[in-house]
Amino acid sequence: MSATDPRDTLTITDNRTGRRYEVDVLDGDVVRAIDLRQIRVNDGDFGMMTYDPGFTNTAFTTSRITDVKGGQGVLEYRGYPIEQLAEKSTFLEVCSLILDGELPTRTELDDFVGRVTRHTYVHNNLLTILQGFRYDAHAMGMMISTVAALSTFYPEAKRVDDPEVRRAQIVRLIAKMPTLAAFAYRHHKGLPYVYPDNGLSYAENFLNMLFRIGGGDYTPPPALTRALDILFILHADHEQNCSTTAMRVIGSSRVDPFSAIAGAMAALYGPLHGGANEAVLRMLVEIGSTDNIPAFMESVRRGERRLMGFGHRVYKAYDPRATIIKRAADDVFAVTGRNPLLDIALELEKVALQEEYFVKRNLYPNVDFYSGLIYQAMGFPVELFPVLFAIPRTVGWLAQWEEMIQDREQKIARPRQVFRGSPRRDFVGIDERG
Repeated sequence: MSATDPRDTLTITDNRTGRRYEVDVLDGDVVRAIDLRQIRVNDGDFGMMTYDPGFTNTAFTTSRITDVKGGQGVLEYRGYPIEQLAEKSTFLEVCSLILDGELPTRTELDDFVGRVTRHTYVHNNLLTILQGFRYDAHAMGMMISTVAALSTFYPEAKRVDDPEVRRAQIVRLIAKMPTLAAFAYRHHKGLPYVYPDNGLSYAENFLNMLFRIGGGDYTPPPALTRALDILFILHADHEQNCSTTAMRVIGSSRVDPFSAIAGAMAALYGPLHGGANEAVLRMLVEIGSTDNIPAFMESVRRGERRLMGFGHRVYKAYDPRATIIKRAADDVFAVTGRNPLLDIALELEKVALQEEYFVKRNLYPNVDFYSGLIYQAMGFPVELFPVLFAIPRTVGWLAQWEEMIQDREQKIARPRQVFRGSPRRDFVGIDERG
């Protein structure tokens, strides 16, 4: 980035010294943090730093992948509105778009889908790892472990500066994530593993590996397959969130993408990120009935409870993904039957959108509020919810990782700190400590 107009500068006066400094303003509203280092009281000072817990106002990268305009409720992949992609595209077509920057031609898409399809199988030794977990192990813990283990099967993945090697690992990860997720689910259920069927679509194959029983055929209802594809599109990327930041930070050490993905998945595992829809579902179960909503909402106002699935770090308007999911829910419930928790969810949303307490805090429903209801209706246990987030987000993590690898401005992540500990002191022997 660079200032394009000599007037694009910011003049800073340090009232401690009376000195004035000029720093460039880039792209209209960005200053380089390193430019603040020139501001110091004396030559021995480290220089001025910014203090920003949680990176609430710090841009640590430039990106061309995903744009979120939180105040307007807008989400775009490579410039394409999420509403259009969810309506007209497929998940693997969106994967190709996110990775390469443009919508693929028919030939390009067929080639990409073919490559993904050919890499859905995993090495049998991974089953040994899965079988080492207890029957009640959380699926996300199993996924993190097996994805990290993949790095040992593909040692060439360490050559992160080789474009062909990078693309091979990207295809492998997109292809194998549903297989690993299905195997983790089957292990939890005590069922034999179902291997990939390369004659099925990406979503159909995943549902088949999850739910097929015995040697018979399993054909998922088209409405459920399409709903899952839409959910995958909505979760494919979301700019510089917690897990994507983890992916970039870990990847900045030039580690292989399997190891970096495992770290990103660990970040996603948390209840404030990928576990949020599981928390929503547990909240709805706890409320139990629409009759209990007034008392619950009053406890939220008093700060005793949290309204899960409402509000967002970026969106200050209605999350566009929540609108799409809400529409998709009707098609799913037409097949599975209406989820009894839906009435509670709709009433919660009604209250939150009408009462000033919630409106002034921008507590609009986010993507997690309705996704859990759909997943539950489709037969997924709540422990699988963050895994269902991780499968599609893999493409976003990998696109962000590859962009970081190719960005010459990026260095190994190493943030500064403001030290508040003890000043230098001398060691005291244990017998002399009073």
